Amino acid sequence: MSLFSPPEIKTIEAKKVVGISCTMSFSRFTVSDLWVKFIPKVQNIPHRISSDLLSIAIYQPEHFIQFDPSREFEKWAATEVESFEMIPDGLDQLLIPAGQYAVFHYKGLPSDNRIFQWIYSQWLPHSDYQLDQRPHFEVLGERYKNGDPDSEEDIYIPIKEKI
Repeated sequence: MSLFSPPEIKTIEAKKVVGISCTMSFSRFTVSDLWVKFIPKVQNIPHRISSDLLSIAIYQPEHFIQFDPSREFEKWAATEVESFEMIPDGLDQLLIPAGQYAVFHYKGLPSDNRIFQWIYSQWLPHSDYQLDQRPHFEVLGERYKNGDPDSEEDIYIPIKEKI
């Protein structure tokens, strides 16, 4: 029996997001610095769809073949927008392509990595799916409380059916 619930499989439309990004690794995980830079800019972003924030990771195809905590990836702090018009200085745009995602609802400390270990080492290998080469992201909505064990978020893992 797992501590975690199976995901909901969803097909999403493409998402336009605006935010900031940097390169990091799990051994040099500087995500808090990224959010410190992004949060003061959020209110100046026009055409926001909601108050939700997105924590996005873009991995190279070989990233999950053999785990290496020093392997770099692109990390974003962002929010979804209706349009890329009038992006404030210092922010960039990213298009998350449409596709199928396994969506895991997570409740707990954001620093607890066990959900990700379970997804990649238990759920995914035993599912009918494999990773797809699209961004991974978490939706940090109104129930997200950084540093609180009652925090909730939705984790989106890009998938496609196994061949």
